[in-house]
Amino acid sequence: MKQKINYSKGIFYLLLCMCILAVGTVLKLTAPVVLPVAVAVLLSFVFQPVVATLNRKFRIPTGVGIAVVIIILISVIVICGNLLFSSIKTILTLYPKYEERFMVVYEAIADIFHLPFDGDTSLFENLWSQLGIRSAIQTTAITLSNQVIKFLRNLTVVFLFVIFLLTEMGAFKSKALVAFAGKDAGKITFIIKDIILQVTRYISVKFFISLLTGILVFLGTLAAGMDFPIIWGFIAFLLNFIPNFGSIISGIGTTLFALIQFWPKPAPVIWVAFVMLSVNMVLGNFIEPKVQGRNLGLSPFIIIVSLSIWGWIWGFMGMILAVPVMVILKITCENISFLQPLSLLMGSKSAAEQRQEKTDRNHPADT
Repeated sequence: MKQKINYSKGIFYLLLCMCILAVGTVLKLTAPVVLPVAVAVLLSFVFQPVVATLNRKFRIPTGVGIAVVIIILISVIVICGNLLFSSIKTILTLYPKYEERFMVVYEAIADIFHLPFDGDTSLFENLWSQLGIRSAIQTTAITLSNQVIKFLRNLTVVFLFVIFLLTEMGAFKSKALVAFAGKDAGKITFIIKDIILQVTRYISVKFFISLLTGILVFLGTLAAGMDFPIIWGFIAFLLNFIPNFGSIISGIGTTLFALIQFWPKPAPVIWVAFVMLSVNMVLGNFIEPKVQGRNLGLSPFIIIVSLSIWGWIWGFMGMILAVPVMVILKITCENISFLQPLSLLMGSKSAAEQRQEKTDRNHPADT
């Protein structure tokens, strides 16, 4: 008698893959609407413990605590914006100095690739008249101005979402108990608590490590005598939120600028390269993993793939949000029985070993 083959599990996973592709496409198409909501939710996860601590320890009402958090966040953004604006003004004033440097670099590149070069004209005249990129620069300027306006609009929307989410999160547990009666309510509240704990820990540690990275890069470039040390510190702070690749891009960019500024002096360039390499190596490979621990349990391959996927879906902000989103998906899959294999595949080897040890303790082998 032939054995009947059950195809239900295979069909289920095939449909699941199709649903994931469909959801990814929808998220990309609806990014202008969904992305501010996703950012607001993650920020709410981070700020909710702060608001709860203010209420529990200092008896500050929830509304006042939310207002304090928002005011501090806006103040930090305004201060950073003013520092960047003043640095950009300094860049514009020092442009003639760097035009000569860039002319030397452009002349070397033109000799290598046999590009037209006129030594009697300026750098921009060479680029505009001989390479024909005037329209590209104009388009870039218009796009940049549109991006600034879009960023300010999205920032306002995110603040509004954060305020309302923080107001609602205090009553979430009671709502879950009513909406999901029985054991489902306990499981859902456990999932939410675990997500908040893991995401808050990741973002908090990442923020302080990135802040320390930015401060050290600022001090290192300032000691080397580089121009615009605030810019390089801010770039290091921002790109450090992108795992693996962000610090590499920041280090290469800062070192190349040091090469342009200090050429032909090698000592400052070597110092800047040493600072970027040592800061990223020590903080990224030793201190951050030690502070972060193994709580995330994500496979390095999954992290790299998630950077590509979420970068394609939501751009630069998607690369910053990639790890927190994957943590949320992993925790959700861990607590849904038929999705637990996906959680194991997404996890690191150490996480799988810890899970196996836990299973062996709960279900010891018969002796």
